[in-house]
Formats: sequence, C-alpha cells, structure tokens
Amino acid sequence: MKTNFKRQLFHDLPVTIGLLVVTTGLTFFLFYFISQSPANIALFYVIGIITVARYTTGYFYGILASFLSIILINCFFTYPYFRLDFSIHSYPFTFICMLTLSSITSATTSNLKQQTEILAFHEKQLMEAEKEKMRANLLRAVSHDLRTPLTSILGSVSSMEAEEFCPNAQECQKLLHNIHDDAEWLLNMVENLLSVTRIQTETSSLKTSPEFVEEVVSESINRLQKRFPDASIQVSAPSEVLMVPMDAMLIEQVLMNLLENAVTHSKSARPVRLVVENEPDFVRFRVIDYGIGLQEGRLEDIFNGTWSDGSPSDTRKGMGIGLSICKTIISAHHGSITAQNHLEGAEFIFTLPKEEAYA
Repeated sequence: MKTNFKRQLFHDLPVTIGLLVVTTGLTFFLFYFISQSPANIALFYVIGIITVARYTTGYFYGILASFLSIILINCFFTYPYFRLDFSIHSYPFTFICMLTLSSITSATTSNLKQQTEILAFHEKQLMEAEKEKMRANLLRAVSHDLRTPLTSILGSVSSMEAEEFCPNAQECQKLLHNIHDDAEWLLNMVENLLSVTRIQTETSSLKTSPEFVEEVVSESINRLQKRFPDASIQVSAPSEVLMVPMDAMLIEQVLMNLLENAVTHSKSARPVRLVVENEPDFVRFRVIDYGIGLQEGRLEDIFNGTWSDGSPSDTRKGMGIGLSICKTIISAHHGSITAQNHLEGAEFIFTLPKEEAYA
C-alpha cells in the first residue's frame, strides 16, 4: 500500500505541476497577445484542472490544482501583476467562487473517471465469465461428442475379437468401415479443437491476410468430398473476384463443419446449397439444406456447445461442438453467425467483414 502511494505520488504530482505549467504558458500567450478577458483566463485554467483530474488518481490532485490555479491567476493575471494580492475589493468572494467551481469540476471529473474504471472492470469480469462459460460448454460438448465414436470403435473391435478375427468377411468389412468412419470423425474433431486452441492462445489479434473467397470455398468442398464422396453441393457465387481478410484454414474449417452438418444431419437426398453474397461492407455465406430443419426452441443454444438434436447419443454424433467452434472462429474474424429455419429445411449464415470494415 505504501509502495502504491509513493508510485502515485511520483506520477501524479509531476503530472499536476506539468499541466499547470503548460496551462499557465498558454494563458500567458492568450493574455498578452490576444485577449485579457478574465473569463477566458478562468476557462483555460478550468480546462487545465479537468485535465489534471483526468490523468491523476483520486480527488486530491484536482483540488490541489484548483487551489494553485487561483494563486497563479492572482499572481500573473490580476493587477498588480507578478505579485500576490488578496486585498483587492471583492477578490475574496471571487476567490471562493472560483475555488468552489473548479473543485466541483475536478471532483466531478475524478468521479466520472472512477465510474468509467469501475464499468471497465465489470465489463472485463463479464467477459471472463463468458469465457469460462464457453470453456465449460466446450468441455461438456467434447465429453458428449467424443464418447459416441469411441464407444462405437470399442464395440466394433469387441465384436471382431468375439468372432475370432471375424470369419464372416462381409460383417468384418462392415465393422472395419464403422471403425474407419468413427476414427475419421475423431480426427476431424481434433482438428476443430486445435483450431480453437490456436485462436485462444494468440497473444495478439488473429493474424489474417487477404484471400480469394472462391479458392477458400473450392478447397472446403474438395476436402469435404474426400470424406463424403456422395455429397452433392451446389455453389452460387458472384461473378466478381472477392478478397476478404481471413485465416483461410480456419474459415475452411467453418465451411466444412457447416456443410458436413447439412449433409449428415438434414436427412435429405437433395443437394446442399452454398450461396456467397457480396455486400458493401461484408461477404455473406449461406449454407442451406432441404431436410428436417432445426428445433425452434433450441435455436438460441445452438452455438454454445450444448445443443443436440434429441437423437440418442449412441446412435449419432452430435453437431454442437462443431457449431461452437464455428462461432469462436467467426467471432475472432469480427463476423457474425446465425441459424434459422426456412420452409424446406435449415439455413446457417455467417458474414466476414471486408478489408475496409475490418479495422
């Protein structure tokens, strides 16, 4: 506590004196070269006092600046000049009024500064609480979503062991196919988690560079079709060349997650549509499926990692963790992501700001 007091003293006292010296110098220039109006002199010092209150801690230095300002005005800008004289008619009353006014101004400024600091502290606490909530949701989603494929892999391996290396070739092939699918899904999930970890451990803002939207979309679809050869994706994009500042790998991950969800969870044989729209300040991406849609009552929870479609956890892999990761990535790019139903299915929309709007 003593150390903090000394630190504040060595900072606040020089700041107070320095600002009063600057204010007096500017007032000298005004008084002797422009105007000798007492009102202008008083206003200059009120500005100086407010500045002192803004850049010092507590009320003391603002009130000290108020008192010193009255003395400086009396010495340098009240006849007889360069001499303290409080015997002038009505000056005591003027002195008290100016000291009161400047002290109130200083105290108000200091109070506003403290309130601003308190609000900033509370906002920081809320952000930390939101981060903790997101981590907790992510952990719940991880434990839920990873348990399903692991259980399936263990079950398939156990079946193969029980059948003594699977004498039925067709059954063995089916079990191996299930193991392959689940292992591939786990690998994709690990890539998702690594993406989020990379965002959360960045010491500065996310490093982005201008990328061609067409190339990012094409790479995402190519990667998806390697995993789902039968997936049908229809792409609609503007004819002009679009470049957006982004981390291309992360945005590809978002597109893959949304397209994979549309392919695997919509329960529809119709092609999934990916629509890219060019707006003045941002580029909009829309992933549209023509399936069973989303539960209306759960739409507000869909990106927090706790969403599920109500299916038994042992029959389907959830999509909650993937959507939570999508939101984390898009938020890091200063974009937005939403989900909604349309007449024939579900639609996910996210935006990325253009170069001009990104800063």
